[in-house]
Amino acid sequence: MTTTWAKPRRPATEDRRWRALWVCLAAGFISLLDTSIVNVALPSMEHGLGATQAAQSWVVSGYALTFGLALVPAGRLGDMRGRRQSFLLGLAVFTVASTACGLATSPDWLVVSRLVQGAAAGMVAPQTSGLIQQMFQGAERAKAFGLLGSVIGVSTAVGPLAGGVIIDAVGTDDGWRWVFFVNVPIGVAALAAGLRLLPRFPVAPGRREEFDPVGVMLLGAGMLALMLPLVQEQQWTGRLKWALLPVGGVLLGLFWMWERRMGRLGRAPLVDLDLFSLRSFTRGALISLSYFAGFTTVFFVLALFLQNSAGYSALASGLTVMPFAISSAVGAALGGRLVIRHGGKVVVFGLSGVAVGLLGIAAVAWLVPVEDLGWAAVVPMIIGGIGSGVTVSPNTTLTLTLVPVKRAGAAGGVLQTGQRVGSAAGIAVVGAVYFAHLANGGPATEALQLGLLTSVGFILVALCLAVADLRERSNGPEDD
Repeated sequence: MTTTWAKPRRPATEDRRWRALWVCLAAGFISLLDTSIVNVALPSMEHGLGATQAAQSWVVSGYALTFGLALVPAGRLGDMRGRRQSFLLGLAVFTVASTACGLATSPDWLVVSRLVQGAAAGMVAPQTSGLIQQMFQGAERAKAFGLLGSVIGVSTAVGPLAGGVIIDAVGTDDGWRWVFFVNVPIGVAALAAGLRLLPRFPVAPGRREEFDPVGVMLLGAGMLALMLPLVQEQQWTGRLKWALLPVGGVLLGLFWMWERRMGRLGRAPLVDLDLFSLRSFTRGALISLSYFAGFTTVFFVLALFLQNSAGYSALASGLTVMPFAISSAVGAALGGRLVIRHGGKVVVFGLSGVAVGLLGIAAVAWLVPVEDLGWAAVVPMIIGGIGSGVTVSPNTTLTLTLVPVKRAGAAGGVLQTGQRVGSAAGIAVVGAVYFAHLANGGPATEALQLGLLTSVGFILVALCLAVADLRERSNGPEDD
């Protein structure tokens, strides 16, 4: 009989978990999309709002700065007070801030709204990984992280294309406003669905602990001192800005000592430093930091080269990276399934693919005329995209595997803070290499090649870490 072969219905509770996951992914998509979509809208902001170069810089870098600063405290807040509440609050603030950005009547209004938007995105991000750990186990968790990896890769890569389409459709006067307004219907829909679908996990009575304001201030000040010279590298001339780096190091050292003291006194620290006793977590966080230092810079130098030197429009520039975005989504879906069977080998394979893809783009830039770069780079873009997708989600899965669920929010915050710091550092270094070559009168094509080779250097650091991680995992128990 036909009914004998019918696929059994998935239980309602299981369906609810997967629908709740899509709510988390929608929120993650718009928050990560905003890290790259505004890049192509900067000329529109200058034309329609009169935004100065300094204001444009803060629209881009200010978002990354407050995003990174909010991650760890927000992850801790989710661990303490509930991830559902923290997620919905962050998403609501992000949606309101997006509306405020689109309605801005002055550059100052836009910058302040953008800073709030970044902090709200930083509040949402660690709750997403924490909720995934709470809702799923084993192979299902790997699949969920695979979907999250697809969102990370696609949202970052598709941002320039989405911005280009919007500017081309609306025009330069008001196109920049709709770059922010596009978040509003998605945010409202995700809020409505989240209120209905996100599970209410009870917070254990012993976990309603103090928030550790001293730890928040030390970590925030240290991260600020560390990230400011990186995100403002092009705008702050002179070398004095680099004096902030050792200041940041000292503050983070004081933060570490304070957190140790909190632990010895039996009080809950902002970051459970025992996380770093898990070697799988420490290695995975370092791989993620190094990888994002190389990965995000690719779109940065390509956008500069294609629009400023090759004469591409914002839309054409976005279309050039579409093969990377699509193949990254495919790679992430595959990676989420393969990591259960092959473990760290998947990450090594993915990083190797990214390195090969970037080297291929550099070779194409050397071999073909600039006007042909878009179609000629399709194959290396696909190779790099698949590698990227196969890297992010498996590494996230392996990094968080042994982390206790009760600390999942804080662990996710630490992991994503590393990603933001890596992105800022990579853009600062690669941007310095690119602009220095142009300033010395070198051809733009050579500047692009040098920038891409610098990105490959970061990827190779991540690859060496991944190989070391794979060897240690194969030698026996991973952690004490």
